[in-house]
Amino acid sequence: MIPRIHKRGKRTIGLLAYLYGPGTHEEHTDPHLVASWDDNAPDPGRDPQATLKQLQHLLDQPVQNAEEDSRPTQHVWHLSVRNAPTDRILSDEEWAGVARRMVAAAGVDDPDQGAGSRWAAVRHADDHIHIIATLVREDGYKPDLDHDAQRVQDEARLLEAELGLRRLNAGDRTAAQRPTSAERHKTEREHRERTPREELRETVRRAVAGASSDNEFFDRLAASGLLVRQRVAPSGDLLGYTVALPDDRNKDGDPVFYSGSKLAPDLSLPRIRERWAVTEASGQDGDSITADAPLRSVPGPATARRAATTAAWQAVLVFDGSDDEVIAAHIAAAGEVLDALAKTSAAHTRRQLGEAASAFERASRSHVRAARGHDRALRQAARDLVHGGPALGRGEDGASTAMLIDMAFFLVTAAAAWHGKKEQAQQAAAALQAAEHLRAAYQAAAGHPMAVLHQRGRLLPPALHRRHAAALREAVPELAERVLAEAGWPALASTLADAEAAGHDPAQLLMQAVGRRELDTASSVSDVLVWRLRRLAGLPADASAMPLHSSSTEQPSRSHTNGPADTRRDGRNRTR
Repeated sequence: MIPRIHKRGKRTIGLLAYLYGPGTHEEHTDPHLVASWDDNAPDPGRDPQATLKQLQHLLDQPVQNAEEDSRPTQHVWHLSVRNAPTDRILSDEEWAGVARRMVAAAGVDDPDQGAGSRWAAVRHADDHIHIIATLVREDGYKPDLDHDAQRVQDEARLLEAELGLRRLNAGDRTAAQRPTSAERHKTEREHRERTPREELRETVRRAVAGASSDNEFFDRLAASGLLVRQRVAPSGDLLGYTVALPDDRNKDGDPVFYSGSKLAPDLSLPRIRERWAVTEASGQDGDSITADAPLRSVPGPATARRAATTAAWQAVLVFDGSDDEVIAAHIAAAGEVLDALAKTSAAHTRRQLGEAASAFERASRSHVRAARGHDRALRQAARDLVHGGPALGRGEDGASTAMLIDMAFFLVTAAAAWHGKKEQAQQAAAALQAAEHLRAAYQAAAGHPMAVLHQRGRLLPPALHRRHAAALREAVPELAERVLAEAGWPALASTLADAEAAGHDPAQLLMQAVGRRELDTASSVSDVLVWRLRRLAGLPADASAMPLHSSSTEQPSRSHTNGPADTRRDGRNRTR
């Protein structure tokens, strides 16, 4: 059940004419009254003797009786209440009960007070009603409508449970503003897939990902094709911005501009600047990305994806025992990584990665204020992804994309669990939705590189298979039989052979990879271990160019590793 308070108006008769009329698309059928302030108001829909003018006169009477200087300029309050398409159809009596509960929750009319505002509830479709009220009470005072939007939302959650309707997650007023009905109708008329508000929100969000300064942000907006206006103070200071789509025009032919704050709470210029305006007090982990910092070499797509995978794993570890403000910063920065990944993705993963980024946008905001600066590694990863350019979807960058998506799945899942513990239901649901899109994107990205590894694994000599199966049982006895039964075991065996040939101890490497948690949410443990091992061992994500291994059955000397699993034959330790 979705209650929505519309913009207040000053013409009662105008809104009544719409409610009792045919609708903009002839969608209003059998408009009629289901409830009113005294249950005795005339119904122009069912009573042939009643008129809209009579109903308007009665609704406006307290307004007209009030002192002229105390009358509100916008005195018409309008609430629509809509059920989900899958909900059962409520009777008129049930909708009447919903209407009474809603006006009482909002503060429009409370039967216990006996001096509320006048209101009427009109039904002109199976799935929703409209409530019109005038904002002067019978005693001449104005109703208390403070926080009316949140109060009707809370009441809707109670009504869903009582009426057996689809249960929506409770909101916390950190969500982005939904498109208005006028915007949706305009979108339908112009045959757009999304409303301009939604399209602008996504474009601005992706322009922010990894940006380090006002100039870079606005350059990205201009490069994306948006019309941009900057709001400048008389002193010359930049105060804000608005954006518009070039082909979105009003009735006068002018572009329709939206401010950043109207797109999403965290897209206002002050909130965007928080991402790169980090003080030195943030400490070692709080170094900011600045436009004046020494230029780094621009990474290629594969290098950027491997670095982002490492940053994502480090972020997963943050969820163990860190302060909530630090975790919130990493969740917000994870959204930037997803935006950057979607922006640079290959065609066969683009849609699902875009859906994942859009879904996670809701999960990136909560009432826990992010402690910016601690998220530097993820923000740098987003920046490198953007500057590294689009991936071709094959070879090393295609395989490293699968590696990054695999790790991003665990980061998003960790975010969902954290939001769940904080009882932030909308954010938790959004993160889980993003995880499902990432799962689908992974299947598209991993198909070819995993097929290569699988084929290489099937060509390994039986002796190598037996030896690596024994190493698996030794390192992770609780998971070994499950992994050996999975279709991905040949790919894992091939990766273990590659790691061994590179001078690593397979058993030690396996213990290191398995000890890094989150395997319980994996649909294929062997796939997860493949990418973790290849990253830990510094192996190419794409194994197609690597040599096949010999049939030697002797265990290589573990002196090659000299300790940790990431130590190479030349004795130098890699930095992870």
